[in-house]
Amino acid sequence: MTEGVAQIVRVLAGRYQVGELIGRGGMADVHAGTDARLGRRVAIKLLRPSLASDPAFRSRFRREAQDAAKMAHPTIVRIFDAGEETATGEDGNEIQVPFIIMEFVDGKLLKDVIEDGPVEPTEAARIAGQVLTALEYSHRAGVVHRDIKPGNIMITKSGQVKVMDFGIARAISESSATIAETSTIVGTAQYFSPEQARGEAVDTRSDLYSMGIVLFEMLTGQAPFVGKNPVAVAYLHVNQQAVRPSALEPAVSPALDAVVFRALAKDRFERFQTAAEFRTDVEAAASGAVVPRKQATATQFNSTLFGVNPTTTTNSEATMRHLTAHDTDRAIRTQNRPPVAWIWAGIAIVLVVIISVGVWAFQVANTTFELSKSPTMPDVTGMTWDTAAAKLQGEGFTVERSDEPDNVVKAGQVSRTDPAAGLRVNEGEEVVVYVSTGGEPTTVPKLTGLTQKEAEAALDEAGLRVGKITTDFSARAKKGVVIDASVDAGKRTSSEDPVELVISNGLVNIPTFVGDPLVDATTTLTNKKYSLEVVTEPDDSCTGGQVTQQSLTGEQKQRSTVTLVYCAAQ
Repeated sequence: MTEGVAQIVRVLAGRYQVGELIGRGGMADVHAGTDARLGRRVAIKLLRPSLASDPAFRSRFRREAQDAAKMAHPTIVRIFDAGEETATGEDGNEIQVPFIIMEFVDGKLLKDVIEDGPVEPTEAARIAGQVLTALEYSHRAGVVHRDIKPGNIMITKSGQVKVMDFGIARAISESSATIAETSTIVGTAQYFSPEQARGEAVDTRSDLYSMGIVLFEMLTGQAPFVGKNPVAVAYLHVNQQAVRPSALEPAVSPALDAVVFRALAKDRFERFQTAAEFRTDVEAAASGAVVPRKQATATQFNSTLFGVNPTTTTNSEATMRHLTAHDTDRAIRTQNRPPVAWIWAGIAIVLVVIISVGVWAFQVANTTFELSKSPTMPDVTGMTWDTAAAKLQGEGFTVERSDEPDNVVKAGQVSRTDPAAGLRVNEGEEVVVYVSTGGEPTTVPKLTGLTQKEAEAALDEAGLRVGKITTDFSARAKKGVVIDASVDAGKRTSSEDPVELVISNGLVNIPTFVGDPLVDATTTLTNKKYSLEVVTEPDDSCTGGQVTQQSLTGEQKQRSTVTLVYCAAQ
């Protein structure tokens, strides 16, 4: 920028100041920003012009963003506002660019975390549990995410998980015909459910399949299905069974293998049916419990009985074999019409189906009505047990306490509740309040002598948090090197208690010795605390051996030379 010319700040809707670019995806750019009206930091997502050129998409996007903005939950990134901004396209014509104003999250994308290698199984289970809590909330609100992937999951510096882009994926997917026809969905093909890959309608269980892919990737550091293009990856989702995560990462337990295997079932009826069910099994597997195996359905039983593998033989393949079969290969019909008993059996089945659908519809309507009357679970995380229990009981809830270790939440504080905050609670349903017992004791690694970056990495690897960082004077340690820590190496401390670091500023602070005996000044300046070079100059005009002049005082570079003038006359 030319010197002396003021920088022009881009402002959206007269209030949102667009700042530096902090992220770039297949469909949008994300900028840090400021809401000038409320004085708060926000994230601003600007959709790509290729999406903005479609009026139908803009209308659908606006509606979906409004729906997503209604969701308020600690595990979901809030949407504050959405709109359109007039901009100039590459051809010089004006275009309407949709934008979203979101909660600013200070943290790291799960995608970037996975790029550093497999996530420790216990931590992977914790992250998965929080994502599933977000999905449980959204699914109860009737919202299917449709694009669960590591690029849409943030981990804050405190370890809180935040899921992004609720509603946006729906607007995009409904504006796109097929995988091959759109570049927007290309980047997410690795996380498609089989029904998405086949172009079928999706439901909440599609999100759970995608979460199974994310869990697999966290545990192993790689996706289960990789192909040359999105179509090839989609084919693998439909036709190929994933390998066990433990085959790629031995640290993964058989219990977590079983959880991932069930989440990635091709038939959505064989998967976890709810996010809460998925989360319960993930937490149980992470704690070392044996996850009960799901009983095989009639379809699986019949396939096994007749020697057919359901993961490799699909209805479409059977149909293709039937359509391409030669006439002589087909069975010869020996009866002009089916037996009367078959006709009555068919009628009976149809009647049963009609009655079942009617009962189901009545139950769904009744459940929806009941949920609308149910109270909403308040957020009591961070409170003490006594405070949380008093608040919940005061609002008519029946509460039960359950203690659990937590590496983030301090001991004695509420770490989470079941049901989670923001969810509706059925009348008479018991609320479980989980209280942190603190983190597991961990041995502190040797930190002195390491750079600040190396020390932070060592603490992170040990499962410990970095606390307050201060600087101090040092005679020998280079600038940026750790010279002290709040907990000595080899000692054990709770993972919730941060370890404070003292970093060398590369300087020494030299006191004044004028009037002191020369021997005292020389001894002090040459000891380990200062390690300075001392030059003495005699002053024959006085006696007593005291220092009369000093060349350096205060903050100085390490290994500086100090000249001391002293009384030398006899």
